Amino acid sequence: MSATGSRSTSAPADGLERPVPETLDADRIHTARRDLDLFGLRAMQRVLRPVLDSETFRTDEEIAAALEFAPRHRWLLRQWLLALTENGCLDHDPERGHRYRAEVPAPSRDDLSEVCADLGYAREFATFLSGSADRLLDLAQDRLRVQELLFPNGDMVTADTFYRDNLGSRYLNSAAREAVAEVVGRLRPDCAAVRILELGAGVGGLTSEVVAGLAGEPVDYHFTDLSAFFLNAARKRFADVPGMRFGIVDMNADLPRQPRCDIVLASNVLHNAQHIGQTLRQLHDLLEPGGAVIFLEFCRAHCLMLTSVHFLMSPRAGGIRAGETDVRAGTDRIFLTEDEWLGQLTASGLTPRPALPAADHPLAVLDQKVFVAVRDQRE
Repeated sequence: MSATGSRSTSAPADGLERPVPETLDADRIHTARRDLDLFGLRAMQRVLRPVLDSETFRTDEEIAAALEFAPRHRWLLRQWLLALTENGCLDHDPERGHRYRAEVPAPSRDDLSEVCADLGYAREFATFLSGSADRLLDLAQDRLRVQELLFPNGDMVTADTFYRDNLGSRYLNSAAREAVAEVVGRLRPDCAAVRILELGAGVGGLTSEVVAGLAGEPVDYHFTDLSAFFLNAARKRFADVPGMRFGIVDMNADLPRQPRCDIVLASNVLHNAQHIGQTLRQLHDLLEPGGAVIFLEFCRAHCLMLTSVHFLMSPRAGGIRAGETDVRAGTDRIFLTEDEWLGQLTASGLTPRPALPAADHPLAVLDQKVFVAVRDQRE
């Protein structure tokens, strides 16, 4: 639908869905989303084209060897091959491998920064995406780390526009803020201070929104990450926030040792769980009865992200990639689908609410969701 006027979407049971703003152009968002995929597919094809032709099938292993793909990134190569095949640009034979079929169509616009702007991304993020595409083979061969492009000279501006300053993130962070406020309001009469644990808080995009929504509320907010780099930045950014403390927590190793809490927050981090079912069960046990886990996740990989930020998701050399032994096993997928998330939350003993945005919302095409799941008050 083209948002030429404001309309209401059907509100889920928790009542968090809001009217679509008049300024939100659904057709333009959909076109930009498709164009970003085409930019990503074209970047993949530029790297693969020298070793693929229309006559000879080559196996994944042969392609990886010819391109000197780093072993830890070869899951990304398989995702590229799958994406190009699904979009009609490669032929695939289960036994013989892949061969070239057709060129990736051109996006509707040549200027990546204009396309990014339609989704609310600043020019710095478009520069990062273009730089990743230009250096894609170097990234694949581990001659360049994507962090060098995403955090140039330690600067967080590019990361901020990806995790906070864009249409999708603003919507999701705002919805998460409302969900946190609802849980805090429900629990507040029974506790002096609501205890919040944020996992993988990173640049603090979700943190900023949640903290703004809790102004005046007594909370014990534990901002955690795996990286001292992010913690040091957060200590400065949130120095004036009462009740906030900082620490390193590895969700794949440290959850059983964490104190009980009322709310667990996570923004684009739970997909890094080595076994998502185990992690969600640990989060269930970490929550007090009536508490909630509130998290943001992509539910589908985007092609341009497969050529850029997804390099962050490769394991260290010799390490285990997330999802190899859980519901994602055998797929090379990092992200769970919406139905998989809801199923895994239920299996862990939590009660999920309807995910947002709803399917008829213009931002649903961005494949990002906010999930809320509650531990039963009677446990």
